[in-house]
Amino acid sequence: MSPRAVAGLAWLLCAASLMLGILGLVLESLNGHRITDSLVVGIALLAITFPLVGAVVAARRPRNPLGWIFCVIGLSYGLTVTGEAYAIYALRTAPGSLPGGGLMSWLGNWAWAPGLGLLMTFALLLFPDGRLPSRRWRLMAWLSGASIAMICGLGGVWSWPQRGLGLLESNQEGLENAPRLVELLVLASLPLLLLCGLASVVALLLRFRRSRGVERQQLKWFAFAGAVTFAGLVLIDFPSQYGWIGPVSALVTLPILVSMPVAAGVAILRYRLYDIDRLINRTLVYGVLTAVLGLSYAGTVLVLGQLFGDVGERIPSWAVAGATLAVAALVRPARGRIQAAVDRRFNRRKYNAATTIETFSARLRDQVDLDTLATELLAVTDKTMQPTTVSLWLRPPDEASKRHVPRWDY
Repeated sequence: MSPRAVAGLAWLLCAASLMLGILGLVLESLNGHRITDSLVVGIALLAITFPLVGAVVAARRPRNPLGWIFCVIGLSYGLTVTGEAYAIYALRTAPGSLPGGGLMSWLGNWAWAPGLGLLMTFALLLFPDGRLPSRRWRLMAWLSGASIAMICGLGGVWSWPQRGLGLLESNQEGLENAPRLVELLVLASLPLLLLCGLASVVALLLRFRRSRGVERQQLKWFAFAGAVTFAGLVLIDFPSQYGWIGPVSALVTLPILVSMPVAAGVAILRYRLYDIDRLINRTLVYGVLTAVLGLSYAGTVLVLGQLFGDVGERIPSWAVAGATLAVAALVRPARGRIQAAVDRRFNRRKYNAATTIETFSARLRDQVDLDTLATELLAVTDKTMQPTTVSLWLRPPDEASKRHVPRWDY
């Protein structure tokens, strides 16, 4: 197949996924459901972002299967978010207005399995070069594929007779009338898929441990996006239990869910690959700084309110203003200390370089021998900057001695 045909196929899958994702949100709104619901928006975002990244990767790296896997993940989630919404609209909201309601209910019943299974297993096993970490992981790949096939195949076959309203009202994914053996196989495939997903995470960690150079930077991008996604989902779910996050949950979910496919695309295509170290550093520094300032502000307001305000009464306005000023004064010194702590723990090269320069600066004030000073300066430059070669030229005191310029090579 020609490169143009490959790119055309990738963008065709991308367009289909985009249409399904957008159509799912529209139908959810017509069905009277809130599209701000984080689950609906999250699935729709997966149906939009993964195929976009997958199409770009497949068009530029057609031999890397991850691009095609991302396209299939997007198509799977597009069918998931659209299938049930389409069936509800065609069979309940406006009966007879749209054809194929039963078929869409059947597709939405099992279409989630390929997307979830590929994302949990093959996307981790094959990242970033599209190959398994070693031949020993072939069995895990086969088990992952078998678990996905069992969920899709057996579940789809036995839910086909119940397509329509019966399937929408089913609580067992259309397995009520299935033989006991089939039901057990489908139900057992879910724990098997989960175990394969955990094993895939282990494979990714082992690959990261052995990686060097470009591959290590690629894995850093993927690991960073995974950590941000996990932390973001926890932060979204925790306040939603108390009901105060409200409709902004979709806006918070947007950059979180987009981070993983975007980071994977950046890593595979190697676009600004080495910016990940700076990104991780800034995220750690400003994340810790935000937490420290937030806790300091809340603690200061609480203490001042308890000392000078009545319990249960409104906190005095001057206490809030004082806490704000105190936190504002704390920003610069806190950021400096947190930056130093992060560099010392996660960026030893920068920390060691700063320590070396600080030590050299202290000795510079007491050193008077020019040869010793030049040697130490070249040694510090080599240790901190690590250039291929380094030379030092000293400007002569007058033009007449230009030919006697001393030079030291290190």
